[in-house]
Amino acid sequence: MPLSVPNRERTATANDVTVADLPRFAPATVEYDTNTISDVADAGRNAIDELPAIDSLQQGASIAITAGSRGIHDFPEMLIGAINALQERGYEPFVFPSMGSHGGATAEGQRAVLADLGITPEVLGCSIRASMETVEVGADSRVYADQLAADADAILLANRVKPHTDFNDRIESGLCKMAVIGMGKHTGAEMMHNAALTGDMGSEIQTRAATLFKELPIIGGIALIENARDRATHIEGVPTDRILKREPELLEQAYEELPTLPVDDLDLLIVDEMGKEISGTGMDTNVLGRTYFHGEGEPERPSYTRIYVRSLTPSSHGNGLGIGLADMVHQNVVSELDLGDTYVNIATSGETKRAKIPLIVPDDASALLLAPSTTGTPNPSKLRIARIPNTMEPGRLLVSEPVVPELRERPDVSVGELQPLSLNDGEFATEAY
Repeated sequence: MPLSVPNRERTATANDVTVADLPRFAPATVEYDTNTISDVADAGRNAIDELPAIDSLQQGASIAITAGSRGIHDFPEMLIGAINALQERGYEPFVFPSMGSHGGATAEGQRAVLADLGITPEVLGCSIRASMETVEVGADSRVYADQLAADADAILLANRVKPHTDFNDRIESGLCKMAVIGMGKHTGAEMMHNAALTGDMGSEIQTRAATLFKELPIIGGIALIENARDRATHIEGVPTDRILKREPELLEQAYEELPTLPVDDLDLLIVDEMGKEISGTGMDTNVLGRTYFHGEGEPERPSYTRIYVRSLTPSSHGNGLGIGLADMVHQNVVSELDLGDTYVNIATSGETKRAKIPLIVPDDASALLLAPSTTGTPNPSKLRIARIPNTMEPGRLLVSEPVVPELRERPDVSVGELQPLSLNDGEFATEAY
């Protein structure tokens, strides 16, 4: 059945609101206090020196290195440095996709995801080996690992440490999660998420990671922390026997670096794009203030009454997991959905709320005109609205006039001049920030 959505006239509110009734908007930028690693490849090389187990390997040993599906700006460069260091020592590293069920839960799909992130054999200088085959690890543990990695002489975990989008615990998204869910492929990820739905995801990840560390030749991990500008601020090699102790400390630092909007009370948050390379849930729930995950409570702040999403990134390949976090989406988001990939991912993660399709609007103007009647703010000129490129860049935004005074009082926020809202055939201008 072809997609059909109401036109703008039919979605107008009972008060016949027009674009001219909406508030003016101003660009705003958060001036984050950040430190950035100047030579990421060199930091990747140095991380190898921090893993003494590597020196126990024989010349020519194969080393499997994890690579996930997130858009981590400095991750490819960090991998290059680590791979070069291993090759200089006489080892044979290779990279394998470590992303649960992403990429449609196929080997070629996962290769394509890595290629979209700039992770290719030509860039890395080593092979990429992809398979969805797994082996069960440990007696009666129902813990799984990539067959190619398990057959290698050694495994090196590599991942960003950051707040998770599903739960809060001492260990969230990082080396342990990469081992359990990423390296577990579709089978392991589904088993892990199913266990978490009836238990505690944080403790489940830690328990299963401990099994993997004991049973597999994991020589350690390289942990990367990003600053608020999505650049590496810390890269560290962590020996296997220290991961469970060290990762909570790294997570604390990652929380301090987490970028959020400079305003936590809005009637409408507009997100230009969602996607798998932006967050595992398409949008970072820590930025949205919405979790929508079984057994997890909803945060009190930030509080955004309605969320409108305008597009799905090409690198998502139609995987719209996280679309259910929004209240409204542009019709283009729905037309780009690959329900097969989306449902495979949602069945693996276990929370169906995040795949529910919200209200579909034909254009940006319709979303704005619906805001007065769906937010409890009937006077359109009083609407508190912010627009961001995506949840990785919440410090670059447009804000409506009612929000401007409080932002101008903040020393870390620069606010431009107010201008009337400009739309072209009902759509926002391409360059607006």
